Amino acid sequence: MKGLPQAVLVRRGTYHDSVTLMRVSRALSELPGVHAAMVAMATELNVSILREMGFGVPETDPGDLVIAVRARDTDAAVEEADRQLTAAPRPEEFSGEQPPLTTRSAAARGPADLVLVSTPGEYAFFEALDAVEAGLNVMIFSDGVTVERERLLKERAEARDVLVMGPDCGTAVIAGAGLGFANVLTPGPVGVVAASGTGAQQVTCLLDRADTGVSHVLGVGGRDLSAEVGGLSARRALRMLDDDPGTELIVLISKPPAPEVARAIEALPLRTPVVRALLGPGAPDLTEAAEQALRALGRSVPEWPSWPAWRGGRATPERIKGLYAGGTLSVEAAAVAGTGEFTDFGDDAYTRGRAHPMIDPALRVEALGRAAETDVVLMDVVLGHGADPDPAASLAHPIARSPATVVVALIGTEGDPQDLHRQAGAFREAGAAVFLSNAQAARHARSLL
Repeated sequence: MKGLPQAVLVRRGTYHDSVTLMRVSRALSELPGVHAAMVAMATELNVSILREMGFGVPETDPGDLVIAVRARDTDAAVEEADRQLTAAPRPEEFSGEQPPLTTRSAAARGPADLVLVSTPGEYAFFEALDAVEAGLNVMIFSDGVTVERERLLKERAEARDVLVMGPDCGTAVIAGAGLGFANVLTPGPVGVVAASGTGAQQVTCLLDRADTGVSHVLGVGGRDLSAEVGGLSARRALRMLDDDPGTELIVLISKPPAPEVARAIEALPLRTPVVRALLGPGAPDLTEAAEQALRALGRSVPEWPSWPAWRGGRATPERIKGLYAGGTLSVEAAAVAGTGEFTDFGDDAYTRGRAHPMIDPALRVEALGRAAETDVVLMDVVLGHGADPDPAASLAHPIARSPATVVVALIGTEGDPQDLHRQAGAFREAGAAVFLSNAQAARHARSLL
């Protein structure tokens, strides 16, 4: 296949968003006669991936667009790439009333109390600051905001009695409305404050499985409980849920907080009981935290579903390789497994110029291809709105081809649009063992060594 003709074209100063480029790349890869295709912005990461794929990429700038194909008919493949890129909607093509040019002017056009910011990180701070100064709560989906600017935003928000969720807040649920990556959850008595998007998704999906719904999920960003930020948003979010009559119990989810931040949170005069899921040595994992919440509400803890593998690996496993889309899930799995090499493909280093791995599986597919017979590959697959509409369509075949033993933590609910049971069945048929609990998946992976 490497003998097939290849073409690499660089479009100078041409920008398309990462989701559009992912869709075009996937469409090209599925064409008859195309062996490999990638359409991407020329970031350092994307150029290195293209070169690893065997493409000769010339010198480029991050603002350039690269079209790379290996196919029987490269001209036809490039022509199709250009056709799809031209057909992608561009802002200037939309007609009608002139859209507002600033967050503050948009808020002035009608009632609003929450602003969602999803722009490149260097611009996200200014949009979020505009929202805070307008007296609006804000969710910052973007990453790339410095910790100093995060602290400033949250100090301004405290002064104006509003909440800043983020930066890098991937998940929130406000009165049943999901923002960012969000599962379909039944309403109920549990409020969640989370410095982790996938951590919140794991806990709420398990609660949903136990017929226990949530009132709100308030993300605060992964650095909020650090000494630099001081837990400003976490403390405000806890007070907000404490004042909510529909919240009977709060779950606080984070990696280990700075000691002084933990003490400040402990000192909050809250009426509502709080279950703390602060990952670290001696702390409960996310599944155990969900079980604690159920017991605190006087509800029974079910047996968490799992689907055993139809086949094992081809050799005796010797090590664990974690290929994760969720950072907190990766940290939890590494702690539970106690050994192995774990990669968080949702880290900023892997998402500059690319869609998040919960949308674009390309980097994990490539890593699966490099797995050895003696590896146990442990990976998460997160369902819900905003995520890949059919992750099994992209991952099941690479799993089936991999010589490694594969274990999947499937994070989702019965109501998610991807169909939880169909996804589990596809991964199991591909040869993976599937667990609804990430901690149980990690324990299973450890038991195989």
